[in-house]
Amino acid sequence: MGEERKREGETAESFLAQFLPELVELLSKFESIELEDVELYAERLALEFLPVAPAVAPAPAPPKPLELLMEGFEEPVMTYPGRVLEVKLGATRSEGGSRGRVVVIGGETCPPFYLFESPPPHRPVITMDVFDTKVPLPKAYKAHIKDVMHDPAEWAKRHVEKFGADMVTVHLISTDPLGEDRSPREAAKTIEEVLQAVDVPIVVGGAGDPHKDAEVFKYIAEMAAGERLMFSSVTLDMAEAGTLEPAAKAIAEGGHVVLAFTPIDLNLARELNRKLYEFVPRDSIVMDLTTAALGYGIEYSYTVMERARLAALMGDKELQHPMSAAPSNSWAAREAWMKEEELGPEWGPRELRGPLWETLTGLILLLAGVDLFMVGHPATARTLKEFIDVLMSRGKAKGADIENWVSASLG
Repeated sequence: MGEERKREGETAESFLAQFLPELVELLSKFESIELEDVELYAERLALEFLPVAPAVAPAPAPPKPLELLMEGFEEPVMTYPGRVLEVKLGATRSEGGSRGRVVVIGGETCPPFYLFESPPPHRPVITMDVFDTKVPLPKAYKAHIKDVMHDPAEWAKRHVEKFGADMVTVHLISTDPLGEDRSPREAAKTIEEVLQAVDVPIVVGGAGDPHKDAEVFKYIAEMAAGERLMFSSVTLDMAEAGTLEPAAKAIAEGGHVVLAFTPIDLNLARELNRKLYEFVPRDSIVMDLTTAALGYGIEYSYTVMERARLAALMGDKELQHPMSAAPSNSWAAREAWMKEEELGPEWGPRELRGPLWETLTGLILLLAGVDLFMVGHPATARTLKEFIDVLMSRGKAKGADIENWVSASLG
């Protein structure tokens, strides 16, 4: 009997030795295994139950909002230690001049059109170009003034009465020594005729020669004393030629304003302003930091103008002057005046392309903080004025009906 039980135990052990590996393999694949018609004989059977973490009921989902949460927003308002000087252009009869209205630019205490910080005390203004002699101008440019181009006074009158110019710039190109070389007396006569034709402030532009411009500026400054003209422009070339001092003194003694021109360099702008401080009151200086047209380096002009304005607000006294820009320089870009056949049909007609080129140049520099714009085309003047209106009204432009945009007609 004992031997029989011993043999049965050995048989069970051998069976389990063979069966358990298969059982373990099966258990590794399935959560449970059901055995049928199996009998297990054992003196001792140990069942081991591995502990299992108790199941936790999921947290209740947060309730879905039934309406939008209303959160307040306060615009970040900063104050700046510096301020742009105010410059008055033109003088009324009671002030010693003959203008029917004057223009004041500058006075900003924050970046351009930060109305939430401080609205600008004065609007940017538009001065339109007049030339005292025949100059080559694109067809699209001449279309609106070709019948008055022979007469600077009538040309200026057209700009003011029909196109709404705030000021007029008379470019005395005929005084160029390499051109007609007209005398300062003849140039002064042209300015006098324009002063009689319009009652807005006048900008007197030179021919670009440091010697001749100084002579012309000195003569006109004495002739039109009290009118508070702006002379465009006084340069470092005049300082090198030794003509800056007499010209600046005459301009200051006549109660006029100088436009200080430098070529896209703040260090040069500071240098010229320091030289002018010896002869001209600080509130009689406007800066021209050079206008590079759209596609011809406008990013450089924008950057230097923006830097000048921010430096002025941060307390740089040598740059705390209003800025002037000349979008009319855009007409020198070939994209503004070349024929559609030469550039390709995708460029569109130059009658639209030219004014757009000038307008975009002006709009970009408006955002840099420019206070005075010299333009040539009436469409540019009108668009700039409308855009300034929108910015001055915190962007509350006239609404448009856009619901029926599919069937809307243009024109």
